[in-house]
Amino acid sequence: MTIHEKFGLAVATLRKERGYSQERFALEANIARKYMSDIENGKRNVSLDVIKRIADKLDIPVSKLFEEVEK
Repeated sequence: MTIHEKFGLAVATLRKERGYSQERFALEANIARKYMSDIENGKRNVSLDVIKRIADKLDIPVSKLFEEVEK
């Protein structure tokens, strides 16, 4: 599994645990829904700005997000 796929899986898992639909999460994190889908499917090389928005919306530090990726 690539790092992009691991990141996407971690984001999708955390998002679902918090009860967000992909559409609602993307809207509230100010990320295009299609782009969010691509992230979760491991098709995007995500910028640090977007990673920060995702972590903020998940209410976790960026470091915790990357810990989830490494599991």
